[in-house]
Amino acid sequence: MRDESTDDDAAPPDAVPPDAAPLEIGVGPWPGGPDAWPDDPRYDRELLAHGDRRNVVDRYRYWSLEAIVADLDTRRHPFHVAIENWAHDLNIGSVVRTANAFAAAEVHVVGRRRWNRRGAMVTDRYQHLRHHPDVDHLLAWADDAALPVLGVDNLPGSRPLEGYALPRACVLLFGQESVGLSDAARAGVRDVLHIAQFGSTRSINAGAAAAIAMHAWVAQHAGVPDSG
Repeated sequence: MRDESTDDDAAPPDAVPPDAAPLEIGVGPWPGGPDAWPDDPRYDRELLAHGDRRNVVDRYRYWSLEAIVADLDTRRHPFHVAIENWAHDLNIGSVVRTANAFAAAEVHVVGRRRWNRRGAMVTDRYQHLRHHPDVDHLLAWADDAALPVLGVDNLPGSRPLEGYALPRACVLLFGQESVGLSDAARAGVRDVLHIAQFGSTRSINAGAAAAIAMHAWVAQHAGVPDSG
């Protein structure tokens, strides 16, 4: 199949003005110096003094890590996300970052304890994480917590995620990249759900699938928050 793109479609190397200032994330030191600092225990004095360049929404600027986690704990959603990790799956960082964005209760890593945190963009510091040595351990934990476990994979006999009534409190379980849900996971979940696809690829990666499934839960159960 011929590639319809040409070199003419690409932006020239000098498309960005050479004098353009780099995008600066966050905020600098609190204006006015220490005498103007807010009298609020949630604020971190080091951040007030030196600025806050972290990957956090504006309402948490200058807050300490502990204060942010405590505030998130008051409004986390009752869905959990679990992902199998048998071969150091590179998608786990992305899953953690998305779970933080959607305020998931916890992320459960099943299998290997160690995972590549680069894709999490430090959001793992704000997200509760739990490790399970195998799928049976996860299923037993979920049973004790009265949480149904739903697998997400495009398997024969799976049900479409679109239109499926997701329980408000549940665990969304994703398999290892390339191989999908393990046999133990397939046998132990209440239902396996698939995401509708319309192109030629056999599957989408686990990080993308997790984001879609989490957003499906949010669309069913959560309101729309302010962008800030």
